[in-house]
Amino acid sequence: MKELSVELKDELATVQMGNHLADVIKDGAIIYLHGDLGAGKTTFTRGVVQGLGHKGNVKSPTYTLVEPYELAGINAYHFDLYRLGDPEELEFMGIRDYFELNSLCLIEWPEKGAGVLPQADLDITLEYVDTGRKITFIANNDKGASILTLLKQK
Repeated sequence: MKELSVELKDELATVQMGNHLADVIKDGAIIYLHGDLGAGKTTFTRGVVQGLGHKGNVKSPTYTLVEPYELAGINAYHFDLYRLGDPEELEFMGIRDYFELNSLCLIEWPEKGAGVLPQADLDITLEYVDTGRKITFIANNDKGASILTLLKQK
């Protein structure tokens, strides 16, 4: 499966979709999150991170660029590159160290890191539809396609 789109009626549905994705990601992935400000990228990420077992807040790392979550069996990293001035800044922070085999990297505003970030397994776009949202998943490789196949079965 290459693409999947789902209507999300509210914030709870967005969090639940993140929980579903967490259920099917077992060995990490690189995920790019696209969407306008307020479209639900951080809300979706909260669902993923909490679905992986994190208890507590999941805040947007707008000023710190990355928020790490060390969880049982997987390390999750939530990046928000909105305030990134230059992709080279990622090299100075040791960005490559985050992309280990068993890491889940959720990256908001990935276009700000173009040329430095590795290719995403999944591109996820959240967009406004009436009073809700639509989420679209696009697989960029076999790993992403496998994740989507499992997600569709949820």
